This record gives sequence, structure tokens and C-alpha cells, in this order.
Amino acid sequence: MIANIPVAPPLPGYRHIYSGKVRDLYEPDDEAGHLLVVASDRISAYDHVLSSTIPDKGKILTAMSSWWFDQLADLVPNHLVDGPVPAEVEGRAVLAQKLTMYPVECVARGYLTGSGLVEYRAGQAVCGVPLPAGLVDGSPLPEPIFTPATKAELGEHDENVTFERVADTVGAEVAATLRDLTLAVYARAEGIARERGVVLADTKLEFGVDAAGAVVLADEVLTPDSSRFWPLELWSPGGSQPSFDKQGVRDWLTSPASGWDRGSDLPPPALPDGVVARTREAYLEAYRRLTGTDFPH
Repeated sequence: MIANIPVAPPLPGYRHIYSGKVRDLYEPDDEAGHLLVVASDRISAYDHVLSSTIPDKGKILTAMSSWWFDQLADLVPNHLVDGPVPAEVEGRAVLAQKLTMYPVECVARGYLTGSGLVEYRAGQAVCGVPLPAGLVDGSPLPEPIFTPATKAELGEHDENVTFERVADTVGAEVAATLRDLTLAVYARAEGIARERGVVLADTKLEFGVDAAGAVVLADEVLTPDSSRFWPLELWSPGGSQPSFDKQGVRDWLTSPASGWDRGSDLPPPALPDGVVARTREAYLEAYRRLTGTDFPH
């Protein structure tokens, strides 16, 4: 379990109910059906929340998710609810429906990398989906695939699973709905991103069900925290790709410069100012490229 998540600050009129690696959840005192979702500037890597923060990260994630929810509105309803948020968290918080969340990380992959590459090298398949021989890190897949994972406890690893395992958990009909919605969202987003010079390699989505029984897209969507974005002009299969996300943080933590042993019980060290600045710029560049606008400061 992750034990180094900072205590969420109190907000007048709200009670804190949960904190994750990045987000804090509050419940309004006078509205039991809604949640206040606050995105912090925290950054995590290798199952640790780092002591360093990335300035404006929470605001960037919130703005990018809201932009994507607009692009996807005709495909699937989302959890956003109109209404004011406290001034203390303005720009980094949204009001959302309270949903019953499905215990599935819904992942779509259009390119081979990350844990999918590890699985492929071991058995030429990802989450039970067979793939052609000869693929390398960064290869495009013949078609996007649904590669779900179980939701792990905070601080533990999600486990890639087969579609059949999801069907056993939530039922065949719901599993098919989650798969179809995930692939539809990925197809829409991949096309939009490509038009803007960005490769959307993969993305993780979360869905819940509302009081009326409708499946709703929730949490964050298509941000650098939940997706792999690569600059199209630099994409070249055969190795690690340049990216608009926190890969630079991971790379520094596992480099000799950090002095950190990932296998030890010690927490990661604070990030150098240069790594913080480059990571912030990567998030800003993702926002600029995808939305076509500068991030409002």
C-alpha cells in the first residue's frame, strides 16, 4: 500500500472521503449524489507518490479531461455535473456523478509497448489476444485491441487479464459493452490525436453505472497520466519512443544519477529541478498539440 500520500486539505462544505495517487475525492455536505474530484500536482512512479510535485499538473489534467469529454460526448455519457467548485480548488476540480464503478481497468492498445510488449515477448499475445510475429517496441498493431486489467489496491500492480476473465467478473453483456466502448473511444481519440501530430499508443479508461443503469465514462480521460502520447514526427518502431508524459521521471529514477534502488524499501528521492521542468513542459505540450490552444495560466 502507498503510505506517503499527503493529507488532503479541508474544504468548507465538503468532507474528504478518499485520496489516490493524484486525486482527492470529497462529498458535498448537502448533496449525497455528487462528488468533488480534485486533481493535485502529485506525481507517482513505480508505485510511489513522489515528494516532488509538477506545477500546474492538476489543472492541466482537469482541463484536458474536460476537453476530451466534449470530443466524446456523442459516443458515451460522462460523469461531469454542472455546478460551482470551491475557489480553493478552482481549475483543478470538477463536480461528478457518484457512480458504481466497474472493477476493471479498460485499456485499448493500438501500438505495442509497456506491459503489452513484455507479454508479447513471452508468448506472442497480449491479454489472450494473439498477435503476429516480428513486432517490436513501438510497432503498430494490425488493429486496436482491448487489453483489460484488474484494479489493484493502491500501491499494488494492476494485473493484465483476458476478456473472459472480465466477463466472469461483470458478466458477458457488460464486458462486451466495456470492450466496445473502450475501442470506440480509442478510435475517435486516435484519429483526433493523429491529425494533431500525436500518436496515441494506448489509453486506460474507467467506467461506472449510474442510478438509471447507464454506463458512464468516469475519472480522467486521455491525459498523459492515463495514456501514452508520442510525437508523430519522431515515432520510430524498434525502441523506447519520445513521449508527452512522465517517462522522463521514470528514466531519471532508474538512472545512476538518482542513486535510488527500485528494489529497496526506501522511497524515491526528490526530483531535480530540471526533471520537474521538463515533465511540466511535456504535459503542456500534450495539451497544446491536442487541444490546439495554449494552456491558460
